[in-house]
Amino acid sequence: MREIVNLQVGQCGNQIGSKFWEIISKEHGINESGKYTGDSDIQLDRIDVFYTEVAGDRYVPRSVLIDLEPGVMDCIKGGPYGNLFKPDNYVFGQNGAGNNWAKG
Repeated sequence: MREIVNLQVGQCGNQIGSKFWEIISKEHGINESGKYTGDSDIQLDRIDVFYTEVAGDRYVPRSVLIDLEPGVMDCIKGGPYGNLFKPDNYVFGQNGAGNNWAKG
């Protein structure tokens, strides 16, 4: 069995990663809350490669979202697939990397 852990880093990585999970979720028949709503057994055949099954027959992406500021994370959380991720998969700081050259 193969398991993939996805790391989404920075603004660009998180924006691309959130679209990736949206597409993968549709392919596997997973709705915005992590429930299986598909219509084919093939969709569940290798679902454990990308997702972990948690209590309540819910699937959670095996992904860590990383950024230096919470802005992009807030957009993902507020988006249609924001409830798909576990809250402890979000890792972010309070200050961004903007103007770091002036702080040195």
